[in-house]
Amino acid sequence: MAAKGGWVEIGDRVFVRRYEFYDQNIGVILGRAEALVIDTRSTYAQAREIQADIRELTDDPVGVVVDTHGHFDHVFGNGIFRPATIWGHERCVTFMVRNGEARKRTIAAEEPALADELAEIVIDPPDRIFATHARIEVGGREVMLRFLGRGHTDHDVVVEIPETDVVFAGDLLENGNVPFFGDAYPLDWPATTAALAVRVREGSGVVVPGHGDHGDRAFADAQAASFEALVDAAKRVEAGELPIDDAIATHPFPGYPPEDARRAFERALQQLRGDLDVVPSRT
Repeated sequence: MAAKGGWVEIGDRVFVRRYEFYDQNIGVILGRAEALVIDTRSTYAQAREIQADIRELTDDPVGVVVDTHGHFDHVFGNGIFRPATIWGHERCVTFMVRNGEARKRTIAAEEPALADELAEIVIDPPDRIFATHARIEVGGREVMLRFLGRGHTDHDVVVEIPETDVVFAGDLLENGNVPFFGDAYPLDWPATTAALAVRVREGSGVVVPGHGDHGDRAFADAQAASFEALVDAAKRVEAGELPIDDAIATHPFPGYPPEDARRAFERALQQLRGDLDVVPSRT
């Protein structure tokens, strides 16, 4: 895989760059006289950093942005890329409109160094949306967007570039980081990641998670198995066969802080009890 500055070319004119803040991956796809960016980071300053870094690859404008989902670290930089077209799942718009302003306040409290930057952000949801799949273009080059099911959120987008072996998974997968379950649908997540894994070609496929190093089919399969194991443990907790503290102690994501593991199991139990969809998402 070739490197250009901080970018790694993982497919024909398909690049990924890892940013230290949240160990986050940003993707770029180059077409004729136009570029596409996958996710826009947490603040306008971070989005401008992407813009500057893209100059290492091309002088062409960014004409298209894809939001993999509506969490702040993936979409709060959207406004900097206008007038580019911004694509996302239809429920991404709902999520951002419902949670955006509250999320700005919450993150400002959690990350005081970002408070001033967050205050200037105007919530800017996708203006082009889809329900199950969309075929879009960047500079005459085809890009496929797919919704494979609920998982990390109810609107995660998977990005595929035909004629390459590259799949961008957003936060459906994370490598070296622990998944965030605050807006998740744990019972759906295993099947969604399994459907994602089969789209990664064995041997040559590259899958880019939202955070951490890119991986291969084996990595995607292992993540799907870990989500399945967590759900199985949650079902045993709900059935009274396993104390939740024991489930937390043996959860399948190494390095998961106990308090985060507890929240993951509590979210799964909410869904098992049928009341998840009426519980507001954490903001």
